[in-house]
Amino acid sequence: MRHFFRFPLLSWRFVPVWQRNYLVWKKLAIPSILGNLADPMLYMLGLGYGLGSLLPDVGGMPYLTFLAAGTVAYSTMNAATFEVLYSSFSRMHVQRTWDAILNAPLTLDDVMLGELTWAASKSLLSGLAILAVIWGLGLYGDFWMTLWIVPVVALVGFCFGGLGLVMNAVSPSYDFFLYYFTLVITPMVLLCGVFFPVSQLPAAVQGVSSWLPLTHAIDLARPLVVGRVPDDIVPHVAALLIYGSLGYVVALALTRRRLLK
Repeated sequence: MRHFFRFPLLSWRFVPVWQRNYLVWKKLAIPSILGNLADPMLYMLGLGYGLGSLLPDVGGMPYLTFLAAGTVAYSTMNAATFEVLYSSFSRMHVQRTWDAILNAPLTLDDVMLGELTWAASKSLLSGLAILAVIWGLGLYGDFWMTLWIVPVVALVGFCFGGLGLVMNAVSPSYDFFLYYFTLVITPMVLLCGVFFPVSQLPAAVQGVSSWLPLTHAIDLARPLVVGRVPDDIVPHVAALLIYGSLGYVVALALTRRRLLK
C-alpha cells in the first residue's frame, strides 16, 4: 500500500475531464436539477411549514429559516455524494470511461481531480437552488451576506466529493453505497443540526457531532442566512478543506491499487 500512497501530481489536465462530464450532464440538465431539488424542498416546506407552525423560534430564528439554512448544506452534501458514488462509479467500473480517458496523455490524478471538481460544481447548483428558494420566501436577514453562502456551498461540495470518492474506490457494486448512506450520511443528517440544534443532544453526542464535516458546513451557512458573520470561520473552513483533501488523496491511492490489480 505504501507504493500507492504518494503526493498527487496536480495539473490543469483535469479540465477536459470536467468538461466531458459537463457536456454529458447538459443533455439532461433540467431533470437532474429538479431531482436534486425535490428531496430537500419537500423536507424544507413540509417540515418548515407543518412542524414549524407548532414550534417557537429555534436558535433565535423561525423554524423554517433554521431548517432552510441547514438544508443548503444538506442538499449540497447529497448532490456531491450521489455524483461521486453512482455517476463516477459508472464511469470507472461499468462504462469504462476512465479506461478510455487514461489512453490519452492524462494520469489517474487528473481524472479523479476532474471528477472531484465536477462533483463540487454540480453540487453548487443544488445549493444555489435552495438559496434561491430562501431568497424567494424572504427567509434571509441580509441579501448581500447570503451571497457568501456560494463559496461555502462550493467548499461543502469539495469536502463530500472527496469523501465519497473513497467509497467509490472500494465499492464492488452499487449496492455497497447503501452502507455509506446508512452508516455515514444519515447519522450526519440527524446529528449535525439540520433539523434541530445540536445543543439538544447529549454532551457525548455533541462531542462526536463537532468533528463531523456537515456540522462545520452548517455552522458556516446558518449564520450567513440570518445575516451574521459565522463564529470560528477559519477552523470550519480548514476542517472542510482537510476532509476533502484527505479524501481525495486516500481515494487516489485506493483507486490506483484497484486498477492495477
